[in-house]
Formats: sequence, C-alpha cells, structure tokens
Amino acid sequence: MTDQAERTAQPSTASVDLAISVVVPVRDDAAYLERCLRMLAAQSHAPLEVIVVDNGSSDGSGDVARRLGARVVEQPQVGIPIASATGYDAARGAVIARLDADSQPGPEWVATVARLFAEHPEAEAVTGSGLLVTDDGEVQPVRSRLYLGPYFALVRSALGNRPVFGSAMALRASTWSRISGEVCRHDAAVHDDMDLSVHLGPAAVVRFDDALTVPISARPLDGVRPMLHRWRRGFHTLARHWPREHPVGRHVRRMRARAASRRARVAGR
Repeated sequence: MTDQAERTAQPSTASVDLAISVVVPVRDDAAYLERCLRMLAAQSHAPLEVIVVDNGSSDGSGDVARRLGARVVEQPQVGIPIASATGYDAARGAVIARLDADSQPGPEWVATVARLFAEHPEAEAVTGSGLLVTDDGEVQPVRSRLYLGPYFALVRSALGNRPVFGSAMALRASTWSRISGEVCRHDAAVHDDMDLSVHLGPAAVVRFDDALTVPISARPLDGVRPMLHRWRRGFHTLARHWPREHPVGRHVRRMRARAASRRARVAGR
C-alpha cells in the first residue's frame, strides 16, 4: 500500500474528531438519493449529520431521506443555489461537505475530507471531481475528462483560484459564514459551485485531491441541449460578477495576497 493510500485508509487522530455535516440538495431524484444515503451510512468516519434539502420534490425524495435517517430541510423555492445555501445554513458541523443525490461516495470519502482539513489547516475548501457513469453502470473516463477537464481549467483561469466541484467538495463552516451573505442564492440560473468559487475569493486556498472524486450520473452529457444549458449557466455566472470579478483583477488580487503572505512569513522568522 502506498503512503497516500495508508493516509486515506487510516485518518489521523486529529481528523477523527472533526465534526462534518454532509449536505445533499435534491429535487425529484429519490432513487439516486437512496443509493447516496446508503453509501453515506457506510462511511468509516461517520458524519455528524446528513442534511437533505428537499427542493420541492414530488417523488417522495424527502420521505426516502427521513426513512434513511437524514435530517430533512424543506426549501420550496426551486433552484440549486438556494437549496445548497439552505443546507449550508442549517449545518452544525465545523466542516460542511457537499454531495449531489447522484454522487456515489466510497466508504472513505468523509474520512478523506477530515484528513485533508487536518493536514491542511490553511485550506478553506477541498474538492474532488466526478467520474461519469451511465445508469447501467458503464464508467466513462474519456467523457469525464472532456467534460470536467475544461471546467476546472477554464474556471480556474477565469477566477484566479481553483474552483470547487459541487458534487464532491467541502468547506469550513467559518468560510461559509464569511461568504454566506454574498452568494447568489436567489438566482437559479447560476452554477452554484462556480458562484461559491467566485465568492471564496482569489486568495482562498482550495485543495484538490483525487481521493474525493466520486462517480456521478452521466446525465449532463445526454444530448446537446443539456450541455448548452450548462454552458449558458456558466457564462451567466461569470458575467453576473463582472466587472468587479473580472479575471485580470482577480489574478492581480491573488498575486498581491500571495506577496503579503510571503512577507508575513519572512517577518515571522
């Protein structure tokens, strides 16, 4: 077993004590949600709580969540941004993790979140990516790279900081408290994870670890129209924050923050 694998399988003592709330927004995805919640129930590091935000479901998603022991929070205003923010607001843990109903977290996923925050106290957020899987279980690594590779590359270039991926990420509760009043929670047309990444700010430390990557539904690539819809939401999210959050300005702010951090480290020696 590699050193990295050993760290993943055996979280440090510091990480074991970290209270983690897991937020799962859902709208009419009862079957996917049941699978996700059963996988969360099998975690080696049990989360403090699992919060399912029922975003006006009509298929009994809320009932599924209650039956499987999740804490259900109702949010009748339809939209992923408001549903996600409602879950983050309700969370009681020191860390708020986020999965989607179609996410498939392995048994060490929550433990990995805890380990990463224990190992990187400077990090405000940690994130993985997604591995597209069809409903019949076919893994699609090439399509995953073609879909998610550009997301991380282009959004990071536009924002000046690494973005989080909403289906497999976590942030500190203190970080959410800092930005909760700024996020565009009432605009259903924004990408909630991209919007969150904007408000984290270019100086934020976001750690990527592939151990957090989870299988997700390949539905986003089912046809041209869904893809175009996602691209439109992405451009809308960026445009909504311009000119203040223009890429050039964000990169300048990031460089200044890094320079200030280096000066502080030198002064502290």
